[in-house]
Amino acid sequence: MTLRRPTLRHTTLRRVPLRHLALRRISLRHMALRRMTLRRQIATAVATISVLVAVTVGLLVHQAMIRQHVDQARTAAATALGSALTDYGRGTPGPGAAVDDPALPARLRELAATGRQGSLLAADPQGESMWAAGPVQGGVLSVRVDFTQDRRAIADLDRIILITVVAAVFTTVLAGVLVADRISRRLRTAATAARGIAAGGTDTRIGELVDGRDEVADLAAAVDLMSRTLHRRLADEQRFTADVAHELRTPLTGLVTAAELLPPGRPTQLVQNRVQALRALVEDLLEVSRLDADVESPDLSAVPLERAVRRTVTLTGLDVTVDISSDTTGTSDTADQQVRTDLRRLDRILGNLLLNAHRHGAGPVELHVDGRRITVRDHGPGYPDDLLHHGPQRFRTNAPERGRGHGLGLTIATGHTRVIGATLTFTNHPAGGAVATLTLPPG
Repeated sequence: MTLRRPTLRHTTLRRVPLRHLALRRISLRHMALRRMTLRRQIATAVATISVLVAVTVGLLVHQAMIRQHVDQARTAAATALGSALTDYGRGTPGPGAAVDDPALPARLRELAATGRQGSLLAADPQGESMWAAGPVQGGVLSVRVDFTQDRRAIADLDRIILITVVAAVFTTVLAGVLVADRISRRLRTAATAARGIAAGGTDTRIGELVDGRDEVADLAAAVDLMSRTLHRRLADEQRFTADVAHELRTPLTGLVTAAELLPPGRPTQLVQNRVQALRALVEDLLEVSRLDADVESPDLSAVPLERAVRRTVTLTGLDVTVDISSDTTGTSDTADQQVRTDLRRLDRILGNLLLNAHRHGAGPVELHVDGRRITVRDHGPGYPDDLLHHGPQRFRTNAPERGRGHGLGLTIATGHTRVIGATLTFTNHPAGGAVATLTLPPG
């Protein structure tokens, strides 16, 4: 039997430079700051600066007061030592003076032994004292000045400084929070108005909501200028579209009439088909113009939902699988349900959704009704990301795989949805295909 010797594996530990660790810490701090709101950032900065300033000033005052009391005690001790030396020269040490006092600090004793005078603040059994000593014949003459009262005065001053620092920090932080809250509130108001502008309310003016003459007011004025410019450009575009469609209507009517007078044949059929396509495009342009101008108003009435949906499918003439939700008994719970809506606009919305699914998607096309929610799904490549994020846009089909077209169908459906107070969302099914969901408002 052969014994195999164990193999020792050496693990190499890679050393991470300190510079990388420091950069990582800085990056984490920056990430934490980015996650904080502006109000918290301002309040934190004000609190930090006020604490640092207050603590620094408190320490400076504390050190200055200690130095002042020590200097006063040292001066008093030196004066007392001079008087004691004078009295000692006359034969008496004087009150408060002693020769070779056993409590005298060793450092002063050694200093006096060299023939020099000095003073020293030291603790002794009686408390803290300022000592002064000098050489005399036969020993060391010393005096002691009590420092207990000075130390108590310093402690009282420290308490006053602490209370003042806390009060100053609290007041400064409170003022900083109030100022930051005002700035944050004004910025939130401006942001809400800006989102309203982005949602289509280009007549919104932030300057009317944000007061003051500071940088926030300048920002509001700049956004208002942008909103006015955007509103003017959108109005010019809508006016141009409406004018072009209106001007094309008259010659197009003559073209339709002339096409109908052509002799039967394949070329005539091609011309008529193109003329009808051009006519439909012009009508769509006029409809989009009216929807963009927000001049449309719904003609609401009680509509039986299932019959309305089946009627729309029949009018389109498309191959659509209709599914109506049923209750536990197997009967339709939508057959007798009535919704208050505009039937003509509902036909227009569903018709455009079904036509878009057939034209740009793939079969089978399914229409499912569940309560007030109507879902249209195809089995094609699905909606492109641009449409999912920004919604339908005129004259854009957003993806080559969804076929060709002028992209007005979904735009018109979205406009009519807005008029009747419904919601229309666009998603992609997990198993593939585009899904458009129309949710009608409650009756």
